[in-house]
Amino acid sequence: MLKGKNFKEEIQNGASDFGKKAGKFAGIALAVAIALLLAMTSVYSVTEQQQAVVTMFGKVQEVKNAGMYFRIPFIQRVRKVDTTTHGTGLGYIVTNDGQNITDEANGIMITSDFNLVNIDFYMEYKVSDPVAYLYNSNDPEEIMVNMARAAIRSTVINYPVDEVITTGKSQIQADVKEKLSKSLSDNNIGLQVVNITVQDAEPPTKEIVAAFKAVETAKQSKDTAINNANQYKNEQIPAAEAEADRITQQAEATKQARIAEAEGQAERFNKMYEEYQKYPLITKRRLFYETMEELLPEMKVIITDGNTQELLPIESFSQGGTNNEES
Repeated sequence: MLKGKNFKEEIQNGASDFGKKAGKFAGIALAVAIALLLAMTSVYSVTEQQQAVVTMFGKVQEVKNAGMYFRIPFIQRVRKVDTTTHGTGLGYIVTNDGQNITDEANGIMITSDFNLVNIDFYMEYKVSDPVAYLYNSNDPEEIMVNMARAAIRSTVINYPVDEVITTGKSQIQADVKEKLSKSLSDNNIGLQVVNITVQDAEPPTKEIVAAFKAVETAKQSKDTAINNANQYKNEQIPAAEAEADRITQQAEATKQARIAEAEGQAERFNKMYEEYQKYPLITKRRLFYETMEELLPEMKVIITDGNTQELLPIESFSQGGTNNEES
């Protein structure tokens, strides 16, 4: 009996020792697990596409860029923010099958000439200030979208419908981006607009679409007619200028010739007058003979002293002399 009692006591003592050892090992394992957990939660990494905001007791301590960092567990909190560029559509809704449908509540605008136009944009944006993005507003993306819609409406209202649909898109994009950038800066929600583009702009009904196409065709015809007219003008003006220059030069030449002739006649008259003053009778006869010679070029001239009974023409003597000489 005593022997059995000692064996039982040895078993109990062994079990007690094993329990103590197991408890010790469990404590060590727990301590190691806690240490590993603390080590794992104390170290964090930030990628190139992120920024991390570190806070302590709710107060911002610093902003970390890409790299590996250490934090105080359960005291410091780290919130990572994606800083890559994102995009969103304005004025349309993307369905589950990938189709774009008009957002009638936000996509239809009124123009300066009181027409309706269906216009949609694609906006690209990114986080510019992670602290402001996290703590200055509850939903910065929604706020930015509302600001963009307001900027679009306040811009489109300044343009007539034909410019919104055709030639004014680039200027509208620039105006919207400028207004939206100013609103984001004034409200400081930590977002920055990278780019905003007009994807499509068209009248809201098929009838208006057809009318605008007709207007666009008429404008193109108008431009073609203007270009043809300008081409004709450019062809005709040089020819007309050359003809005008030719006429002017010809008139100038005629003028100079008339002036020279008049001056010559005046000089001749002055010379004749001087001779007339010296020899009036001879000069009168000479003028008379010259005038008669001009007026009657076929007249036969006969010279006589007034006493000769038979008058002979001068031609016969000259012809006879010629004949005699020839013979």
